[in-house]
Amino acid sequence: MLRIERAIYDLIVAHARRDHPDEACGVVAGPAGSDRPVRFIEMLNAERSPTFYRFDSMEQFQVWKEMDDRDEEPVVIYHSHTATEAYPSRTDLSYASEPNAHYVLVSTRDPEKAEFRSYRIVDGEITEEPVEII
Repeated sequence: MLRIERAIYDLIVAHARRDHPDEACGVVAGPAGSDRPVRFIEMLNAERSPTFYRFDSMEQFQVWKEMDDRDEEPVVIYHSHTATEAYPSRTDLSYASEPNAHYVLVSTRDPEKAEFRSYRIVDGEITEEPVEII
């Protein structure tokens, strides 16, 4: 189960809406081993695309280095889908390299309501999990 504070949930959804019609992406870091998402890190979609996202490699290197320096890990890795449901695509599966992370997808296809879902992706297997907003 993903337990996430309302403020961080709101930041993720706001980022997804702001970048629409392009996909948004980012990370929420937390203390290593804690499974607590506490530090929101908005990242740039290097593709600037409505159907695809990719972290900028230099930005990703810097973010992961900073997390390492702070004894943090990526607890949530998020991105948005702009025209489809919030479910991992084949490309998303190929990018899922953090077995302990919660992979959050936000669909912005409905301007009135964001669809916010979380998954565990391990060895190419997708498992949806409940989300508790606290």
